[in-house]
Amino acid sequence: MRKLLRQGIIGLSAAASLTLLPAAVTPAQAVPSAIPSGMTWTVLAEGTANGTVRVGADSATDPYYGDTPATATLPLLCLRVTGSGVPSGITPDFYAGWARGTVAATPPVQGKALTSLAVADNLCVQYYGSGWRMAEFHDGRYGSNLESSGGWSFWAHGYLPENTRFWTTINDQPANPWN
Repeated sequence: MRKLLRQGIIGLSAAASLTLLPAAVTPAQAVPSAIPSGMTWTVLAEGTANGTVRVGADSATDPYYGDTPATATLPLLCLRVTGSGVPSGITPDFYAGWARGTVAATPPVQGKALTSLAVADNLCVQYYGSGWRMAEFHDGRYGSNLESSGGWSFWAHGYLPENTRFWTTINDQPANPWN
């Protein structure tokens, strides 16, 4: 890792995040694969507030290298941030923020077809219209004015199929099908 840092290939914060794994990531998950993989999320809960859903990482999720081979065919998790306020019954925090909008899932797409974030965002626009994009690991917001960004999961308006995995992007790790 020192050699990579000296060569400027990875920054200090990226190097630190690669060595500080949460308990949910097993050593087997922490080893990059020769087959490109992408990070996936699932439905964690349906809200008591009508029409809300919590999506996020579970024990199968690997936000550091991806948990699902890019040869898999899964729906893409899309988000449209509208600035909507936090519904009653939801208290956003770092690990379960409020996404300030609505989520939806595309029909299944092979991970290999997601060659960039722009391609993934365009699929969301294709299915749901302007303003939609691929949901990102850090989309959950919390704090008195939702000024802080969290991670690992978030609440949003919407309905999603349970027991389904969704391609979800992460902006600071090589855990996307296009990495």
